[in-house]
Amino acid sequence: MGYDVYSDASIQGLGCVLMQEGRVIAYASRQLKKHEVNYPTHDLELGAVVFALKIWRHYLYGETCHIYTDHKSLKYVFTQKELNMRQRRWMELIKDYHLVIEYHPGKANVVADALSRKSSTGALIANLRALRAQLEVSSNGALLARFEVRPTLLDEIKKGQETDDEIVKIRERLQAGPVEDFRERDDGLLLFRDRVCVPADDELRKSILEEAHSSAYAMHPGGTKMYRDLKESYWWSGMKREIAEYISRCLTCQQVKAEHQHPAGLLQPLSIPEWKWEHVTMDFVVGLPRTVNNYDAVWVVVDRLTKSAHFLPINITYPLERLAKLYTEEIVRLHGVPISIVSDRDPRFTSRFWP
Repeated sequence: MGYDVYSDASIQGLGCVLMQEGRVIAYASRQLKKHEVNYPTHDLELGAVVFALKIWRHYLYGETCHIYTDHKSLKYVFTQKELNMRQRRWMELIKDYHLVIEYHPGKANVVADALSRKSSTGALIANLRALRAQLEVSSNGALLARFEVRPTLLDEIKKGQETDDEIVKIRERLQAGPVEDFRERDDGLLLFRDRVCVPADDELRKSILEEAHSSAYAMHPGGTKMYRDLKESYWWSGMKREIAEYISRCLTCQQVKAEHQHPAGLLQPLSIPEWKWEHVTMDFVVGLPRTVNNYDAVWVVVDRLTKSAHFLPINITYPLERLAKLYTEEIVRLHGVPISIVSDRDPRFTSRFWP
């Protein structure tokens, strides 16, 4: 299916539009930073492409994407022999995507052109206001749109409050006198610290989470930002936990999220023992059906050289002293004390008995 991105740059800013099958998905624009004002035209136009790739990575990564620009020389950027350091750095990012850059005359590229120019900022804001989107300016000068509570959604919440048991009880207490942190609005909507109380309706809560996370203006925020945005307007018990669970099930977020963990260390192969039963491995097999002798686990002790093994029936609740006695009677009695024991760092293996 793929996506289409229309990008443009001017001396005021960068603008781009994300589309699919002729329908608009999202708009984005920002002002130029102080050092970007000195960029040549070619770099500004390429910077608009990079801006679109970064801000819509969760849409474009792994998908075929057609980039339309009114700067014709960008068509040949992949075959250009001489690139400056800035262009080389951007090309490393661009090569992660399946891009086709195509020329689109400036007169036809009116939307992206308007987004990149200061003169149309007022009209753009007016259109976004008509969509009931809240606007804010980020630290880098980008214009961001956030969702706002819709009247139809408030009607659904108000209707759900009438049948929610907990909310009904709070209303009854309010009739008897003031209740801390709760109050009722003139239109009958129950508020908690001036936030709308959302009833225990799975579909209603899901629609709120979808709007705050997957809408065209939300663009898949993380758990902390999503909770910070939602708590300004809504409240329900366990909201933060439900937000975390919702994001963990978002396929788009799981596919494109950045890896913040340290790389795992290299596995070190174990040396081959020189004699049998000098080096052993051990582990527990648990969760087995309980026998008539009250055994529900198996202690497996394996010689690393010969791979011969002992399978000792045990109960998972055996204390360390009993396990140590069993090891002495069944393993040490037959094979002596081993030089080393390899285990999975189970607490029963890291106790003082084994050293």
